[in-house]
Amino acid sequence: MKGRIAAIVMAALLLVYLVFSFQYALLLLGSAEGVAKAMGVALLVLPLVGGWALAVELVFGVRAERLTRKLDAEGGLPVENAPLSPSGRPDRTIADEEFPLYKAEVENDPESWRAWLRLALAYDASGDRRRARWATRRAIRLERATA
Repeated sequence: MKGRIAAIVMAALLLVYLVFSFQYALLLLGSAEGVAKAMGVALLVLPLVGGWALAVELVFGVRAERLTRKLDAEGGLPVENAPLSPSGRPDRTIADEEFPLYKAEVENDPESWRAWLRLALAYDASGDRRRARWATRRAIRLERATA
């Protein structure tokens, strides 16, 4: 729940920033100076890129959360055997020991979004966020293809 609130707050702050950048870009475009106009064009592009990146991340988060809830409702989420650190994260050494189980599951059934999502959760527990996001994206694609 904390992560969702933090994401909403950050998205709102970024949105405010993007609105102010867009307004300032329009002011610069109205200037007679060539350099100011060029800066105005740059300030128009940056909010568009920022807005696109925000939308992509929010859609990813919503889809990943939906798949996680679906897997949880089916009783398919991995059981967390690892003790938690004071920060609430699983102990990496124990998570690393359980990782081969989820990797083997994906190797046995590479078209299963459930296996990919469990692998993503194992990557996350092991501290490899980049691969966790990649595996989650794969799970989302596979689930959307079967729906």
